[in-house]
Amino acid sequence: MSGPDGCGCAGKGCTEKTPEEIGRRAFLTRTIVALSAVITAALSTTGLGYFVSPAFQRRDEDWVDLGRAGDFKAGAPRLVEFTQRKRDAWVTSERRSAAWVVTSDGKTFTAFDPRCTHLGCPYRWDAGSSRFICPCHTAVFGPDGKVLSGPAPRPLDQYQTKLEGSRLAILPKAEQIT
Repeated sequence: MSGPDGCGCAGKGCTEKTPEEIGRRAFLTRTIVALSAVITAALSTTGLGYFVSPAFQRRDEDWVDLGRAGDFKAGAPRLVEFTQRKRDAWVTSERRSAAWVVTSDGKTFTAFDPRCTHLGCPYRWDAGSSRFICPCHTAVFGPDGKVLSGPAPRPLDQYQTKLEGSRLAILPKAEQIT
């Protein structure tokens, strides 16, 4: 049923306007509101994606390159210093650290955390006795990291190692070896 003017209303006081009767002000108001909604939606999804995206990014393990594998001599542990970079969302932090690298054949490598398992003191390699010695409380470790004497409760902690071509890399997250 349409009203007397064909607008779809049923009688007096009808305020519905046909498209031909919409004024320029009303048209511009509706256009601005629609464009504002589109811009707000676009910025909201982009902004939300920016803040949420680090949670969905695949995280590579933080392997650190220690140098050419051929530079490590068999039977002679070597202290290697490196910079470990850690990325947390948008912030990258750097930390200097070290590892003792031991190889018996130049093909298999063991990397030890440079802190004693007793109280975390730095130990050193004694070439004369072929042992790691901790000067704090006289703990002594073999070249394989096992406790030879002293108060240390367990062998030296190790880092995972891998060869990438001719380069040696470690994952500097100490693991306890039993």
